[in-house]
Amino acid sequence: QVQLVEAGGGLVQAGGSLTLSCVGSGRDFSSNVMSWYRQAPGKQREWVAVITRSGSTNYVASVRGRFTITRDNAKNTVYLRMRSLKPEDTAVYYCNVVPAIDDYWGQGTQVTVSS
Repeated sequence: QVQLVEAGGGLVQAGGSLTLSCVGSGRDFSSNVMSWYRQAPGKQREWVAVITRSGSTNYVASVRGRFTITRDNAKNTVYLRMRSLKPEDTAVYYCNVVPAIDDYWGQGTQVTVSS
């Protein structure tokens, strides 16, 4: 069974930091472009960051300069380092391949930023 399991979320004050992880199992994800997405209450899921197989990255404008996506192919894991968090970053964070595969959506990890 192929799975992507997100972890590392929590409650943090504005200005704080968190690092999320996304661990893949059931197949090798090292050749895939991987992305982080998030869904805030009452809003549609939005793309946050992407990392290619070679490590090139890109970010949605609202997080550029504050978030860093990395990957460890040996561990089949993608990370999202989040700094200078803002209340508007509050959401459930998910990872998936690009293009996203419906069966790969996990439960996500909740990030709550208090003001």
